[in-house]
Amino acid sequence: MDNSSGVGVIDKAALVLDALEAGPTTLAQLVVSTGLARPTVHRLALALVHHRLVSRDIQGRFVLGSRLVELASAAGEDRLIASAGPILLQLRDATGESAQLYRRQGDARVCVASAERPIGLRDTIPVGTQLSMKAGSAAQCLLAWEDHDRLLQGLQNARYTPTVLAGVRRRGWAQSLGEREAGVASVSAPVRGPSGRVIAAVSISGPIERLTRQPGRIHAEVVVNAALQLTNAVGKSAE
Repeated sequence: MDNSSGVGVIDKAALVLDALEAGPTTLAQLVVSTGLARPTVHRLALALVHHRLVSRDIQGRFVLGSRLVELASAAGEDRLIASAGPILLQLRDATGESAQLYRRQGDARVCVASAERPIGLRDTIPVGTQLSMKAGSAAQCLLAWEDHDRLLQGLQNARYTPTVLAGVRRRGWAQSLGEREAGVASVSAPVRGPSGRVIAAVSISGPIERLTRQPGRIHAEVVVNAALQLTNAVGKSAE
């Protein structure tokens, strides 16, 4: 199918943005993904950085920029976040633990929606909080289905191992015990976009004393169901 709009520079910029949907990308990877000449890709990427449609991570790789989030929010088109509120509330009430939704942004994961446990000891993570991709069950979910090169990059200095990620892919959910913060346990499951790519992770988190040392055994089913609800909501939006 011909996706050309007839406006060459817009079509080329769209190719760059489409390539960045998969995550942090080097200039060389952008050239391969878009099929454009290296000078053209470099010029377009820097122009998109100027307008905050693209950004750079700490390793200099290109990532989708914050302006895209602002535009999506302003237009009311971010079905994922719009759908997250009631689903996270249901998840919180079903488990008795704080619930969060994370998206990857470069080498960090950002909490884009949450439902806090109203009383008692809880793991409080406000919307907008940036956490490491090197620890925690949500980070495991956001990395586990990446391509080989990004998987290897993500595992550098991570507190989880390739074996752990293989288990995440096999089960369809992740758990962690004191990985991100001592005494805190969590369970997460992936949210997928219409193409099947993992675009977010749904989590619950709280003290190990309450979640136990096998939190997935207790809570994986309800967390996976919440992730499936969000996946379906995103899919309906695309239709």
